Amino acid sequence: MSFNPIESLAKVRHEFGEHGGVNMSIEASTTFTVLNAATMPDIFQGLRGPEDQQKSAEGCYLYGRHFNPTVYVLGRYVAAIEGTEAAYCTASSMSAIAGAIMQHCGPGDHVVASDTIYGGTVALLKEFLPVKAGVATTFLNIADLDAVRRAITPRTKIVYCETLANPTMVVADLRELAKIAHAAGASLVVDNTFTPMMVSPCMLGADVVVHSMTKFMGGGSDIIAGAVCGTKAFVSSLMDTHTGALMLLGPTMDPRVAFELSLRLPHLPLRIKEHSRRAQFFAERLSERGVPVSYPGLPDHPQHKLLSSMLNEGFGYGGMLAIDVGTKERAFRLMEYLQNEQRFGFLAVSLGYFDTLMSCSASSTSSEMSDEDLRAAGIAPGLVRVSLGYTGTLEQRWAQFEAGLKHVGVLK
Repeated sequence: MSFNPIESLAKVRHEFGEHGGVNMSIEASTTFTVLNAATMPDIFQGLRGPEDQQKSAEGCYLYGRHFNPTVYVLGRYVAAIEGTEAAYCTASSMSAIAGAIMQHCGPGDHVVASDTIYGGTVALLKEFLPVKAGVATTFLNIADLDAVRRAITPRTKIVYCETLANPTMVVADLRELAKIAHAAGASLVVDNTFTPMMVSPCMLGADVVVHSMTKFMGGGSDIIAGAVCGTKAFVSSLMDTHTGALMLLGPTMDPRVAFELSLRLPHLPLRIKEHSRRAQFFAERLSERGVPVSYPGLPDHPQHKLLSSMLNEGFGYGGMLAIDVGTKERAFRLMEYLQNEQRFGFLAVSLGYFDTLMSCSASSTSSEMSDEDLRAAGIAPGLVRVSLGYTGTLEQRWAQFEAGLKHVGVLK
């Protein structure tokens, strides 16, 4: 039977509030009491934790930077969506990504990474970690599986990719990448931000999944948050009081933020379906009109069949698409016209918002990359990344977008 993230979330999302409320309570305490003094050393040594709360009333929480009950429950929800044993939520996606990588790697270790990933992750792997931690990264075309095999060394600890690459929409073959990583004794770490509900990487062999909950999971462009999903052992290692990357670096999620996010996950499936429906419509119209468009739901997308084989049923191909309008100047004019004249969406970075967000990736979210790296990754100067929202009618939004393309000469 195929994995159904909706059913999985429904099984765990049944938390009563402190006084019987239908929503869980917000636990705003920074520190927690224990009834028996001998319990506290057990918590510090990792012998007792939140998973033991049903077994004992003596206490299992220590300090808000370690585990917080509200944040812990949100992690259970995210783990259910991803089909993993556990998850922990953080104050940002970069803290989640950095924590996952640093927990795997030490000085002299090596990462093999896709050359088409979020610019902040590129900066972390290319600039920060080599200098600060002695961790090297080889960037390559993640679709070239032979290149991935050749790049692995005896010190490789991670193969890192995004399910759907930002912003080129290249699809990673998660099943094969997992086999390659595991054969070398490495872990496959996958950023699944573009494809929540749609793809469950750990069900396909990945070891760790990271998310920017700022994006589709949050849905309102009002919260910065991240998540790390994996085995109970791995999540526990992240929170170890002596060597845990998240515990010691301290990217703590506020419990009030965790509560806010907990109320948005139940309708994430509905939002993803509508994002996908509209993006599929736009992509088909653009393709029919001869506009260079990259969208994995189109049969002529190079990895259409691959992504189709990895999808959970019923969620479509996602709300992200990219079009190449030729030049940076034309891309700027298009986005300005769509925002300022048509009120089509917003010229802004980020994605997963209920309104449409547009950005020229080479000049924004991928600007940390050199011109040479941009060319190698296929990020053209005029590439416009569109996170298609679901406000307004579909016909209204298409008419506005079509008017913008005509205004800058992409369409006649």
